[in-house]
Amino acid sequence: MLPIFALILAGWGARRIGVLGPHATGELNRFVVHLALPALLFDVVVKASWKEIWQPGFVAAFGIGSGSVFLLALLLRLRGSRHLADATIDGLNAAYANTGFIGFPLAAAVLGADALAPTLIATILTVCVLFAVALILIEVGMQTERHPRRLAIKVGRSLASNPLLIAPLLGGVFLAFGIAVPAPMDRFLTLLSAAASPCALVALGLFLDEKRDGANMPDGAVTLLMTLKLLVQPLATWALARHVLHVAPASTYTAVLMAALPTGTGPFMVAQFYGREAGTTSRVVFGTTIMSVLTITAYLGVVSP
Repeated sequence: MLPIFALILAGWGARRIGVLGPHATGELNRFVVHLALPALLFDVVVKASWKEIWQPGFVAAFGIGSGSVFLLALLLRLRGSRHLADATIDGLNAAYANTGFIGFPLAAAVLGADALAPTLIATILTVCVLFAVALILIEVGMQTERHPRRLAIKVGRSLASNPLLIAPLLGGVFLAFGIAVPAPMDRFLTLLSAAASPCALVALGLFLDEKRDGANMPDGAVTLLMTLKLLVQPLATWALARHVLHVAPASTYTAVLMAALPTGTGPFMVAQFYGREAGTTSRVVFGTTIMSVLTITAYLGVVSP
């Protein structure tokens, strides 16, 4: 675990002492989201087999686990008279596992290359499916009049322009039709995808050092969302995988590890895009990232794959 979180610390320290400027976070994040991570997702899918990707037990355990926590957080926050858009972002705070920035390097370090395909599945479920549901709810909450057709078009455009969705789908086309990747392209993907994990982790460290509003947000709300993310989601995923769906031990281990990841930066990006209050989100991302050093290490120490 230490080398992975050391990269986060390196980004945090570089921003703290001024080695990287205030625009570094956004630019490095754009590089990861639009270039390096899509290259990694495409490369993983192209080199995978259908047997590796088609894992219904893993999909059900991780998907239902994250979806249930998202719904629980959403309902709890709505009961507190929270606006639907803000409550939806809180739901993402509690269920949006950082599979893209931390999941891939952690899975590779702990489980090896065999865990990259399940990590890809978890990333698609989080970044595409969960994100799509959240965007729909936010759009509904933000509109005074509901226009289903316009709403569907807007969400469809958002998903169609999401490089984290396009890359694995394009890789799936290559895989489905048995198209061989030319050697120069394969080398290009190897070089670019190798930058995804370290740059993503450094970008996360830069993000955690940024000063944001939110000091007056209730500590109880932040604690609730952190508890749902770091404890409830992995426990729910484990219970579903082991006692309900009877998933294989190795897949169960990976599913729980992905569920135990801290909150990703996606909810914060959504809050910024829609102009919603982002203080709670920044505190949850920071808190879960720090606390996950303890919770994930404890999980890895107690359970063996």
